[in-house]
Amino acid sequence: MSDDLMRYKEVVGRFATGVVVVTAATAEGPVGFTCQTFGSLSLEPRLITFAAAVDSRTWPQIRTRGVAGVSVLSEEQAALARRFATRDVDRFAGVPWHAGPQGSPLLVGAIAQLEGSIVSVHRLGDHEVAVIAVDHAWAGPGQPLLYHRGRYGAFSGS
Repeated sequence: MSDDLMRYKEVVGRFATGVVVVTAATAEGPVGFTCQTFGSLSLEPRLITFAAAVDSRTWPQIRTRGVAGVSVLSEEQAALARRFATRDVDRFAGVPWHAGPQGSPLLVGAIAQLEGSIVSVHRLGDHEVAVIAVDHAWAGPGQPLLYHRGRYGAFSGS
């Protein structure tokens, strides 16, 4: 990695983000990946967005399904974030989840869950940005898992 790219990564890593797991139900079983580039895009209509690496092996399966679930991880779920970011493991082995209204696996213990249809995908650089029309939204108790400077952490505000 070039010095310029390393410096850029250090700069953008100063922005703390929440952590989500994006999922879908496929004929082969549930699939999902950890994502920190996530956000609300619009209230009317209800739209969310996330970015997936173009070299992901999981994202193409979700994109083809056309429906995605999003679980906003709690501060206690750093191990799940790491697991869903790891290649070549059965990410769902022993992980409790339930199916959303459209079948997407939604992780138990998440502080919020959303599900909806993929309405557009745009390739930008080394990622694809997806826009999801939300059909299902749920929020529960707890504090969010944060990602900052390459590490997971907890929210310590009031």
